[in-house]
Amino acid sequence: MTWLVVIGGLVLLVFLHELGHFSVALAVGMRPRSFYVGFPPALVKVRHNGIEYGIGMIPLGGLVRIPGMHRPAARDLHAFVEPAVREQPSLAPSVGAVRRALTVEDYDAARRAYPEFEREVNEAHLSPGARRSAERALRDVEEGTAPDAYWRAATWKRVAVIAAGPVANVVIAFAILFAVFAAGGAPAGNPTAKVAQVKGGTPAAAAGLQPGDVIVAVNGRHAHTFAAISRRIRASAGGPVTLTVLRGGHRVTVGPGETILSHGRWIFGFSPAPKLVSYPVGRSAHMAASDLWGVVRGTAAGVGSLFSRHGRSQLSGPVGISSDLHTELQIGLTYYLEILALVSMSLALLNLLPLLPLDGGHILFSLIEGVRRRALAREVYERVSVVGIAFILLVFVIAFSNDVSSPPH
Repeated sequence: MTWLVVIGGLVLLVFLHELGHFSVALAVGMRPRSFYVGFPPALVKVRHNGIEYGIGMIPLGGLVRIPGMHRPAARDLHAFVEPAVREQPSLAPSVGAVRRALTVEDYDAARRAYPEFEREVNEAHLSPGARRSAERALRDVEEGTAPDAYWRAATWKRVAVIAAGPVANVVIAFAILFAVFAAGGAPAGNPTAKVAQVKGGTPAAAAGLQPGDVIVAVNGRHAHTFAAISRRIRASAGGPVTLTVLRGGHRVTVGPGETILSHGRWIFGFSPAPKLVSYPVGRSAHMAASDLWGVVRGTAAGVGSLFSRHGRSQLSGPVGISSDLHTELQIGLTYYLEILALVSMSLALLNLLPLLPLDGGHILFSLIEGVRRRALAREVYERVSVVGIAFILLVFVIAFSNDVSSPPH
């Protein structure tokens, strides 16, 4: 059940990110053609009011297809439709009409020629590969010449649509932290008898102590505060320790296990959960903003140290993040929500990096096109995207390597 909550939280962050793009696109007059959680192919899909809604088979993100992200060009049309023309030469006249219009950038003429082009492609007998390519050409012409095409919109509209996803994640992160701090989820004061983390390779891990356990006795003697628990563990001086804990409403015996010496103190190998308190509204808002700013600083430092061994070791991928969320959820809902908020903020910052195909790259190129008053060709986007994709793959490989090499919590 806890894993379902973990996965559900991550899916919700992706959904709300894509919902930000989707809702602002509708608000400024760009009607999205599809809205997916996960990437296609679709597991489930439905069409409503001309928009395809679906859940994709690849659960690594989401997709809002906004029409006409790139200025349509004759060379792109030729590249996509050439296999179909070779198989069905009768397509040449209708393809030529659209292509001539795109060559002189007469997009209204291209749109007028589109229906005949579409009809002939639909009636043609084509191989599966040629048909897929021709249908891609049809989609590019139809969406790229549409009045609501992204590339034709005012710069502020384009920036607003792309920025809406990361902004949604920032708002979500702030709202979660604010609610946690205001509702009594902020750590403060002395630690409690609840176990927050069990350190690998210690007697606690070997004995089976788990995050979320509440220690009520040490060697059969009641101990309801962390101070008492710590004092009795230290007094063991390397001898065996048996803990009595509450786990899932039942008393469970953990151990015995011999304590180990660490920094001059005898320990069992776990960290306690802090006491949680609530704060006034203003203080909660300030603390939430402060924590998010800390994520900004940490992300900037992390990107800067990416090529150092220490910096690489700090990266976590989907597996590591899910494991952390699962561990925190076992301790308590508020701990899980705090980590979920920080993940949401990190997702926003990652997407705002000025690299294509990330949101930040699209914002940067929208501003560039606004200054030059002319849309860039698709091939410019594709060439620059190679750098961004290489960076994303590098981060993903490093993070996945850390996930695999790190011991489970």
